[in-house]
Amino acid sequence: MRSEFGAILAMGLLMAAPHSAEAADPAPPPAEAPADSANPAVDPLFAAPYVDVDEWRDTPVRHRYVHGGFRGTDTRFSVYLPPSGQYEGRFFQYITPVPDSENLAQGDFAPEEDKIAFSIASGAYFLETNGGGNAYVGHRGATGDSSVSGYRAQAAAARYSRALAQQMYGPHRTYGYAYGGSGGAYRTLGAVENTRGVWDGSVPFVMGSAMAIPNMFTVRMHAMRILRDKFDQIVDAVDAGGSGDPYAGLTGEEAAALREVTRMGFEPRSWFGHRTMGVHAFTVLYPGMVLADPSYFEDFWTRPGYLGHDNPESFAGDRLQFRTSIAGALDADAAEAAGLGIMRIPGTARGEADTAWQVLVNDGSNRPVAYRLADTPPDVGFIGGDLIVLSGEAKGQRIGVREIRGDAVILGLADAAVLAKLQPGDEVRVDNSGFLAAQTYHRHQVPGPEYKVWDQFRDADGKPLYPQRPMLLGPIFTANASGSVPQGTFDGKMIVVESLWDREALPWQADWYRGLVKQHLADEADNRFRLWFTDHALHGFDIAQEDETRTTTYLPVLQQALRDVSAWVEQGVAPPATTSYRLEEGQIVMPPDAESRLGVQPVVTVSAGGAGRIEVEAGQSVAFTGTIAVPPGAGSVIRAEWDFEGKGDFPVLSDVEPAPEVTVRASHSFAAPGTYFATLRAYSQRDGDTDTPYARIRNLGRARVIVK
Repeated sequence: MRSEFGAILAMGLLMAAPHSAEAADPAPPPAEAPADSANPAVDPLFAAPYVDVDEWRDTPVRHRYVHGGFRGTDTRFSVYLPPSGQYEGRFFQYITPVPDSENLAQGDFAPEEDKIAFSIASGAYFLETNGGGNAYVGHRGATGDSSVSGYRAQAAAARYSRALAQQMYGPHRTYGYAYGGSGGAYRTLGAVENTRGVWDGSVPFVMGSAMAIPNMFTVRMHAMRILRDKFDQIVDAVDAGGSGDPYAGLTGEEAAALREVTRMGFEPRSWFGHRTMGVHAFTVLYPGMVLADPSYFEDFWTRPGYLGHDNPESFAGDRLQFRTSIAGALDADAAEAAGLGIMRIPGTARGEADTAWQVLVNDGSNRPVAYRLADTPPDVGFIGGDLIVLSGEAKGQRIGVREIRGDAVILGLADAAVLAKLQPGDEVRVDNSGFLAAQTYHRHQVPGPEYKVWDQFRDADGKPLYPQRPMLLGPIFTANASGSVPQGTFDGKMIVVESLWDREALPWQADWYRGLVKQHLADEADNRFRLWFTDHALHGFDIAQEDETRTTTYLPVLQQALRDVSAWVEQGVAPPATTSYRLEEGQIVMPPDAESRLGVQPVVTVSAGGAGRIEVEAGQSVAFTGTIAVPPGAGSVIRAEWDFEGKGDFPVLSDVEPAPEVTVRASHSFAAPGTYFATLRAYSQRDGDTDTPYARIRNLGRARVIVK
């Protein structure tokens, strides 16, 4: 079945057969490092490494840049080696969610986001690869060996980088640490679970489970359709000083949808981004569902037990089956000029957890990315569907559509060969029937009892409430991403970093993997594994957030995890404890205080006039108090800054002497009536270093002010 639907990978990774592309006149490789536990036997596919660039560079910091690959393959690598005086015998290797360029770290990044500079500041050289090459991504219906992109290409580059390090620094033990997020977390797990002696430690982050794809997206889209007019009141209820009851004022159908998505693990406070979150990577996963389980999309509308058949009234006004014709094609330049939005993924976003999937849609070619239609489809709250070709050379083909803007359809994942056949005048139907059907697919994918969030779809005897499909897609997607389904048995030590407000990798999935680790490592689990949750953090680790007063980056936690896992391996220094939490009806619930919560993130609380909510007159001064506490062994508070007006600029600083716990105070008056959220953003740093850009771990606290 894997080859039948194109071996479509988690987070949009599509596999295709490899092909050879060798660099001209490659330089001879340096001698291999001695064979030992840190340099296991060479994979036969990668037995002929070469170097074609070897030079010193000064940007972003001084380093020796080495670029090369492996003869007979498309695998390429880049190694960034610090001067000898800055090297401490280790490397950090970033693994992208989908195979991409081996030169992604060379972009123009903010200092705290620069992987090369951070690695060198941490005594490490930095390594990145193209994950096997373009042959492993972007071709619908193709096949390939998932072990190559899953872990073998990464392992070959890691192994050979040690030979380069031996050549440059002399004989020594070179420690290696792999890290990757989202689809890159799958691939990091594949790397450390399927190899031995290659990496000494790892930091998977914002990881999914073996049942993540497509189910974490489908349940979210169901809620997006049903609750689209109620999200603002839901968010207000769960925000600081709110009623605490997000179900107030909802209809029965709406309350059921909110309960379903919440029990599946979606953090209710994260709905603040409902206007901008879209369907994320589902646009590139949907074709794989159609290929893998085509009969589902008919059964949904025609057979008992499926929502489309049993409750067609739920879709009144939502289903679109609009016939028209093609007026013209738009490439990326034309689409952007027409005001349809940015069509190319920025270079600095390539390969990152939250945006890497976009390279499959915005591949940089001059193929059409949108089509003008002869007529404008009606507005039905469209969030994705198909452009079904009814006439012409491409008759019978389906082309993914991710958005409608006026008379234009913006494409999702599309086959360039099909697009080449589509011509102006061809009749088409814009149809979202398949997308609507997909929104409850998770009900028909009930896995084993270890997946507690599916208990809501089981009866008292543990049997599924709904008809079940002939296979579970999640493990197939997962195995194709990582080369295998995660088992919880890995080489070295591991720290997992997960986000509590993550909308793509719902946070309970890190607990699922922790359960596997406990099962397989037993008494050794605490000596080799940590899980740190980051509150107020989403799927991507961008420093800049959509709403700075609601969420923050987890990148500093990730940086600290890399430093801590290396100290754990090399010096036996145990990192701070796993975050204390419980899984309650799909939600990760943590203690309110830092001493009990553990992990590494500071805990921030804010009161206005001594409470979480206050009502005042315009011009009346409000006294705010903030407490910031760092978990045991996690460092000191180094900075505290306030935003009172909700602009996200945090212009007011409180004086802070580095300490594990501090109390700060401020006052502010509001000139105009309205509802305001006074937000305190705090930073901690393991060494109390107020100057470094790295590992400055953040958190937020808010209080509501109603100005009459």
